[in-house]
Amino acid sequence: MLGKQAKTVSPTTLRQMLAYARQTRQPERDVAIIMLSVRAGLRACEIARLQWSMVLNASGGIGDVLDIRNCIAKKGHGRRIPMHPDVRLALNQLWRVRRSDEHIIASNRGGSLRPNSVVNFFVAMFADLKIDGCSSHSGRRTFITTAARNVHWAGGSLRDVQMLAGHQSIETTQRYIDGDTHSQRRLIGML
Repeated sequence: MLGKQAKTVSPTTLRQMLAYARQTRQPERDVAIIMLSVRAGLRACEIARLQWSMVLNASGGIGDVLDIRNCIAKKGHGRRIPMHPDVRLALNQLWRVRRSDEHIIASNRGGSLRPNSVVNFFVAMFADLKIDGCSSHSGRRTFITTAARNVHWAGGSLRDVQMLAGHQSIETTQRYIDGDTHSQRRLIGML
């Protein structure tokens, strides 16, 4: 990740993103794209290639995990991500109006979207919202940063965040985490 990193998404920005998505031609699909990025930390290529079989349980409902299989994950490093309630809600709403029984994020014709189309969705959205510094990777950075800041409350470690992100190296995960000067000041005050 050389160069400038994408900004993380604030709660206010997330509300703007969701309001934008609800006004598009496929609002359920576009809300799901945003939730898969911000609440599951998926890459654009993973969002584009995600299939219903990777999220459904044995009874045919939305399951408890996202099964990111090796065939859609970067460098073939799949993982299982517990389903966030916001992701489950978005997928349930999309399931009712789905255009494909195979691909979750389907094109208008029912086939899968290309990863570049997912990237372009974020580019257009952030341009229309006049939000600078955000990209298709902003949701993923937000997910990883938020998970890293809260992992100690769950009794976990940065290794758990690394596994959720699908990184081979803990150093890669650390590069994603956005610092917080206010938290740093509070931490120093506690020493």
